[in-house]
Amino acid sequence: MINYFYDCYCILNKVYSEKTYVKQAISSTFIEEKNRPLTVKTVYGVLDKDIELSYYIKQLAPQTPKLAIRTILKISMYALKYLEKKEYAVVKNAVELVKKLGKGGASGFVNAFLHKFINSKIPLPSEIDEKLSILYSFPLFAIKELINVYGEARTECIIKAQNAKTTLAFYDYDGEKYLTDKGVKFVKTPFKNVFTCDNFVRNEDFDKGIYTFQALGSVAICDVVTPSDSLLDCCAAPGGKSIRLSYKFRHVTSCDIHQHRVELIKSYYTRMRRDNVTAFEMDSKAYNPDFDSKFDAVLCDAPCSGLGVVNDNPDIKLNRSIEDLVSLNNEQISILNNVCKYVKIGGYLYYSTCSILESENINIIKEFLDANDNFAIEDIDSNLPCEKILGTVQFLPDVSGGLGFYVAKLKRVK
Repeated sequence: MINYFYDCYCILNKVYSEKTYVKQAISSTFIEEKNRPLTVKTVYGVLDKDIELSYYIKQLAPQTPKLAIRTILKISMYALKYLEKKEYAVVKNAVELVKKLGKGGASGFVNAFLHKFINSKIPLPSEIDEKLSILYSFPLFAIKELINVYGEARTECIIKAQNAKTTLAFYDYDGEKYLTDKGVKFVKTPFKNVFTCDNFVRNEDFDKGIYTFQALGSVAICDVVTPSDSLLDCCAAPGGKSIRLSYKFRHVTSCDIHQHRVELIKSYYTRMRRDNVTAFEMDSKAYNPDFDSKFDAVLCDAPCSGLGVVNDNPDIKLNRSIEDLVSLNNEQISILNNVCKYVKIGGYLYYSTCSILESENINIIKEFLDANDNFAIEDIDSNLPCEKILGTVQFLPDVSGGLGFYVAKLKRVK
């Protein structure tokens, strides 16, 4: 087990100390192949339960241990509580790992801490917001906002429901026939040729463009977009919406602020064989006079907290604070106030996020409309269960398939 613990530690150390995204950390770390599924499961599990595990350390340790030791304790506690590994084996391997890393002086502390964890019943806080935050390892500032909007019971339903199935989208192939022929169990969604599956394993047909993976909420956002001639997809990487919308528009122009992310878009439309999509590097906060009133539609899939998709990206929760939210809000409104200039009169501006917070969604729309009287909300709805908010749509995990997304449609009226 020591190699498995060590592999988990190496990956998590990159996430915790180097701020590397978990998917990148896994791909850049040598992992013992026989333990790969367990290692990946543990890494994702530790990150998903980080707030809870950090709480246990705070309750049981007289002083906060150094980062390396905290990481080992989190791996161990997760293995004990959620993987039900044998107690003696976990403690033994945690102590061995401490010594292997040259931190033998902390081995006694690690041993004593884990025995204390095994033998203690650690109470949760009495305050409901703090309790929910620890129980579901969800940022406290977000819990507070959700309770203020939806109440305590609904908030708990929202944050515990974030466990979406894999969604497959087919375009030029019959997806139902394909999945049936492959013996894959699937469920139809409200959207044509889009299916959810359990335990689907990517195969060579992905690289052939026969199918692609796309979150159900992302598909639902594209569904409300009105077909027309030209679309600008801002902040477009990795390109899923651009590809889907290329079937609704004669031409799609996709942009992103970073060149390496532009390459992701190009790779996506090449794989899916879409020749009506172009991609280039552009800062959506900086005015481009060549784009003034040029497009029938502009999609602004704005940078956001990502708190609607934490199941797929649990490390999101490590890097989100109320200060981050304020910064994101400023960026969101800044981008909207700029890219709205690219919409033709009579055209549409779409604003979307993968957030469940009103402060990133309807509140941004209200602020935008206060400053831009040449735009008005166009009422939309969805075949995917959702919440309607002043004509806009909020998808929430407990009713919308396990993920949270938001979309608003604004018409340029003058």
